[in-house]
Amino acid sequence: MISVLCRERAKKGGTVGNMNGIGISRRQFLAMAGGGMTAISLSGCMTEGRVENSLKERNVNQPNIILILADDLGIPGVGCYGGIYKTPRLDAMAREGVRFEYCFSAPLCAPSRAMLMTGRFPFRTGVVDNGIGDKATPKTETIIAKILKQAGYVTAMAGKWHQLPLMNSAEEAKAWGFDEFLKWDKFTGERYWKPGLNRNGQPVPVTEKSYAPDILHEYVVDFIARHKDRPFFLYYPMTLIHAKLFKTPDSGVGGGDLLADNIAYMDKLVGKLLDELEKLKLAEKTLVVFVGDNGLARYGGKISGREIAGHKGTVLEGGSRVPMVVSWKGTTTGGKVSKDLVEFTDFYATFAEVAGAKLPEGLKIDSCSFVPQIKGEAGKPREWIFIQLGNKWYVRDARWKLNQSDELFDMKDAPFAEHLVAAGDQNGDAAGARAKLQKVLDDFGPALQASSVLEKKVKKKVKKSDKKAKGQSKKRKKTGTLK
Repeated sequence: MISVLCRERAKKGGTVGNMNGIGISRRQFLAMAGGGMTAISLSGCMTEGRVENSLKERNVNQPNIILILADDLGIPGVGCYGGIYKTPRLDAMAREGVRFEYCFSAPLCAPSRAMLMTGRFPFRTGVVDNGIGDKATPKTETIIAKILKQAGYVTAMAGKWHQLPLMNSAEEAKAWGFDEFLKWDKFTGERYWKPGLNRNGQPVPVTEKSYAPDILHEYVVDFIARHKDRPFFLYYPMTLIHAKLFKTPDSGVGGGDLLADNIAYMDKLVGKLLDELEKLKLAEKTLVVFVGDNGLARYGGKISGREIAGHKGTVLEGGSRVPMVVSWKGTTTGGKVSKDLVEFTDFYATFAEVAGAKLPEGLKIDSCSFVPQIKGEAGKPREWIFIQLGNKWYVRDARWKLNQSDELFDMKDAPFAEHLVAAGDQNGDAAGARAKLQKVLDDFGPALQASSVLEKKVKKKVKKSDKKAKGQSKKRKKTGTLK
C-alpha cells in the first residue's frame, strides 16, 4: 500500500488526413523521430510523510496519467465555472469527474510549469519569473516525468516547453525523464499555422496549411495507441489559447470572437482525446487532469456576469486561480465539486502516489497529494497555498491572504474582490490568520528573500535569453537538425 504524501497516513498505414497539409503517412510521421521508501519534507502541508514504491504491482495497479495544460486559460474561460465561453466537452468531463474550485498556479508560464514539474516552490528552483527557466536543470531538479519513468512508465511531452530549458534533442529529453517529445519551437515557426516543430531533435516539415494544435493532437493519439498495453505518462502542454490569436480550422468566414473560437477548438481537442481513450478501452485505466497554466491575458474576464480581480501577470486572484477538471472513469465521483485548496506543486505528489513512485532524496518537496479528493473522499486538504512571481508573493488560506508587503487581505469575496484589512482592524479572526500565515513565511527563511528578482533584471535576462535561443534555432534549422 502507498502512504499518502502530505498527510500522516499510511498503428495503421494511410495518410494522416487532419495534419493540415503535411501530406505524409502516419508511418512516415513516426519515422521522423527514429522511433523503497523515502522520507520527504513536505513544507506545503506542514507535515512529514513517506512514500512507498509498489513496483511489483505496477502492471495491475498503475494507471496511465495524462496532464493537459492549457496556455493562458483562467476560470472565466470555462463554461462550468460560470464563464461565458462554450466548453461542452470540459463541462461534460466535470459532470463525470471532479471539478476543483480552488486550484492555483503562478501568474505566469515559467514559474507555473516549474512548480508543476518539480513539486517545488519558485524560490527553491529559482524559476520565479518568465525568462529564467534555465535556473532549473536536470542536474538540479528531478521532475515528475523522471520519477514516473523510474517507476516503469513510458513518458512523453507534446507541446510548449520553451519556458524551461534543454529540450532540443532526444538526449536532453531523456535527461529530464521523457522517452520522446514533439515540441513547438517558437524560434523556428509560429504557434498555430505553419508552426516550428521539433520531434526528438529533428525538424518536422510543415506547410502554410499546417496547424500545430492538430499535429500535436495526432502525435498524442499515436503515442497513446503505441503504448496502450503499459502504463504511460503524457504531459500535454497545449499551444492554445495563448495570444496572438488566429482563426482555427473551425472559424467561420469574416470577423468573430477569436478568443471564443480558440477556446472552442481547445475544448474540441480535449473531447477528441477523451473519445480516443474510450475507443481504446483505456478510460478506466487513465487519470486525466485538465488545468490552465495561469489567468486569462489582459483582463480577468467574468464569472456569472461579474468581473474577477486580476489577470495573467498579476498577483491578484485572476492571475493564479485556474480551472482544473479531473477524470478517471470508475474512480472519480461524477459531478463532484471540490472546494479544497490545490496548487501546482501538488501534481507531483498526486501522480507519484497513484503510480507508486519513489520521490527523490535530498530535495525539499512542497507537494500535497489530492488523490482522496479525486476519489470523492475527504482526505486531509492542504491548509494554505503559496504563490510567487519575481519579488512578489503571498500565502493564502481559504479566507485570508498575506503578501510580501505585510498586507493582510480578506478573501471572502474572491475572485471578485480582495479587501485590504487595516492594521487597526486586525483583531479576532484576522489576527489569528495573520499569525498563522506569517509563520509559514517565517519557516521559509532567508531563501525566500534571497530569491527576490527585480523586474528590470528579469526583463533584461529574458531579452538576452530569447536572442540567444533564436540564434541557435536558426542555426539548427539551417543545418537541418535541431540537435
